[in-house]
Amino acid sequence: MLGAAVRSRVLLLQCFITGSLCNAFTFTEEPAERAAKSDGYCSWILKTQPQGARKEGYNEFRLRVEGDPENYQPGSTYRVTLYASSPAYFRGFTLIALKEGRNGEKEEDYAGNFQVIDEEDTQFMTNCPPAVTESTPRRRTRIQVFWTAPPSGTGCVLLKASIVQRKIISFQDEGSLTKRMCEKESLYGEATEKPMLDCCACGTAKYRVTFYGNWSEKLHPKDYPRRANHWSAIIGASHSRNYMLWEYGGYASEGVKQVAELGSPVKMEEEIRQKGDEVLTVIKMKAQWPAWQPLNVRAAPSAEFSVDRTRHLMSFLAMLGPSPDWNVGLSAEDLCTKECGWVQKLVQDMIPWDAGTDSGVTYESPNKPTVPQEKIRPLTSLDHPQSPFYDPEGGAITPVARVMVERIARKGEQCNIVPDNVDDIVADIAQEEKEEDDTPETCIYSNWSPWSACSSSTCEKGKRMRQRMLKAQLDLSVPCPHTQDFEPCMGPGCSDEDTTTCMMSEWITWSPCSVSCGMGMRSRERYVKQFPEDGFSCTLPTEETEPCTVNEDCSPSSCLVTEWGEWDACSATCGMGLKRRERMVKMPPSDGSICGAEVVDVEKCMMPECHTIPCLLSPWSDWSDCSVTCGKGTRTRQRILKSPAELGECAEELEQMEKCMLPECPSDCLVSEWSEWSECNKSCGKGHTIRTRMIKLEPQFGGDPCPETVQRRKCKIRKCNHGTADSEERKRRKEARKRKNKQGREEAADELAGCKMKPWSGWTDCTKLCGGGIQERLMTAKKRFRGSQLSSCKDRKEIRACNVHPC
Repeated sequence: MLGAAVRSRVLLLQCFITGSLCNAFTFTEEPAERAAKSDGYCSWILKTQPQGARKEGYNEFRLRVEGDPENYQPGSTYRVTLYASSPAYFRGFTLIALKEGRNGEKEEDYAGNFQVIDEEDTQFMTNCPPAVTESTPRRRTRIQVFWTAPPSGTGCVLLKASIVQRKIISFQDEGSLTKRMCEKESLYGEATEKPMLDCCACGTAKYRVTFYGNWSEKLHPKDYPRRANHWSAIIGASHSRNYMLWEYGGYASEGVKQVAELGSPVKMEEEIRQKGDEVLTVIKMKAQWPAWQPLNVRAAPSAEFSVDRTRHLMSFLAMLGPSPDWNVGLSAEDLCTKECGWVQKLVQDMIPWDAGTDSGVTYESPNKPTVPQEKIRPLTSLDHPQSPFYDPEGGAITPVARVMVERIARKGEQCNIVPDNVDDIVADIAQEEKEEDDTPETCIYSNWSPWSACSSSTCEKGKRMRQRMLKAQLDLSVPCPHTQDFEPCMGPGCSDEDTTTCMMSEWITWSPCSVSCGMGMRSRERYVKQFPEDGFSCTLPTEETEPCTVNEDCSPSSCLVTEWGEWDACSATCGMGLKRRERMVKMPPSDGSICGAEVVDVEKCMMPECHTIPCLLSPWSDWSDCSVTCGKGTRTRQRILKSPAELGECAEELEQMEKCMLPECPSDCLVSEWSEWSECNKSCGKGHTIRTRMIKLEPQFGGDPCPETVQRRKCKIRKCNHGTADSEERKRRKEARKRKNKQGREEAADELAGCKMKPWSGWTDCTKLCGGGIQERLMTAKKRFRGSQLSSCKDRKEIRACNVHPC
């Protein structure tokens, strides 16, 4: 019997593929050994010989691809539905996808792959694996499966179905049971277009790139993640044709993968910096939490970069978070024009692209690595029905971001063929006016220190240095310029300019006389306001002293004092300071007057020359990886003190720490313990009992989904005793049941053998508002007939689950 059934199915499929309807058929039975040696496809079904007249299919059956698209996107997944219009139905079916013009004899005749949604309804055909058929023959009006389109270059595809109604087969070669779809041209092409010609522009150009995120709940409402939505830090570079950060049709590097899946730019920046001369500028912009805010609340992030003749391409990428591996960005955008000039302005709307490393289809899909890794491609509105960008009509995805690249300056001699317009000239002049200080507003510095002495004491060229301190970096994504500045210099007397020209301050007021009576000394000072251009010390004096006399007629004091003590240490460790010494009054004047002799003596002291630049520091290292793999953590960077110890201690910090944020850590679903099993819902015969549990915490950020919250199992109390009621009573009960069904009431009065029952009571309120509760209803005995048994006249109770949705 089983062999006959298989052969019957084979013939049905053959009729379906060849487009012929078989009312009556014969076939040549193949030995079991030959069938076992089948190549796994359907070529052996051509052995069947269909006979009979061809008939048209029934219009009440239809094969439909959701959205009714005329074209398919290679590699995208579509929902395919086979359904019957009421009151028609079907017991079995066969569904297959063939390349146009093929008949299913070879493996390559089949296009794409089916995916079973409900295993109770559908399965793959045992003797023809590419085809989908019913799991069990029964009456049905609808089935659904997923179909993933074949790769690019396949051409047109025919989705064909056959319907089985008892012994009737309905099919159509062209009509409601056949769907023809042809390949859709790619929006972005198979790969990033690389510049065909070398750049002929001269000089360099400076650009500002600004990123405007438009990914919001208003523009993209489907499944929009209200929590933790953000743009990752933006990473990119201006580079040559020999290096591609990422490209459509290529594979994601490890750095691109970490940006795509984790939003971490650390590895990508390391890959960029390893390319050396192939890269001119590294482009970095900070992350944005949340993903969208009005510009009057938060300015759009931007960064500046430069290009030249060999490194005239610009690329960047940023993660759309949370998401499996979705990003936006530009790939190898050429800023060099055919007229040997530099592009003035570029504005580009962006849709997300898939890095090919994770197979998730929703924003918060759990991690599902794509094995093997797939090529980078743009997302489409027909990728998957569960995708937040899905559109059954196959329309364009609403852009999630816009990037603007503006030229802000050019340097060096230009050679563009097309003359400059007014905007070009104004932009360049405005930048030249700003060249004096190009320090970003987000970098707060101290003033420059004076120039150090020249490293050369002869007329050979040397260097001198000055330094400033970075007090604050308000935006970590915007790099701050150097804190040390060097320029050439020569030894004393070697400069063509007057090295003795110093700008001095006015003299400070004379100090008090050093004595209170008689002849003493006083002094005054001034300081250097500007050192000579060659960096050497000024030769002009900074101190003057002169004698002074106080109360010339004073008589010597009759007080006795001790000898002067030792001088204290100089108050300065380098340069000029003060030192003091003291003596004591041994005997005051006899007349009670104040002793006129000085008891404290102060004078200046000179220590070795102070170095104005005690700190010689290496550049900051790259930021370390974030200390956590998800959530909030910290990262650090260091620099090294290069100046020798004899120059003095350095107060500059050698290590910095800042906070970092990676995608939120996943949290799994949390459920309560199972409740006790409920009572059986039947008082006799077969029934069921249930138990429930509540969802305490929904899964977040890709955590494990929730398990089932309601379980049911069978229960059997005892056999029901139908009593000894006469046939008239049974007939009356039967009529009552018919009357109940006809009037459409949910429940009616029920009469059991030997007793009359009241109607079912209404369902009680659910015991829980969510997470799975219980409702009950009762039927009680109204009247008991003579001769009935007590067991047949008991009250009845039914139980059902309610509010099973998660809390």
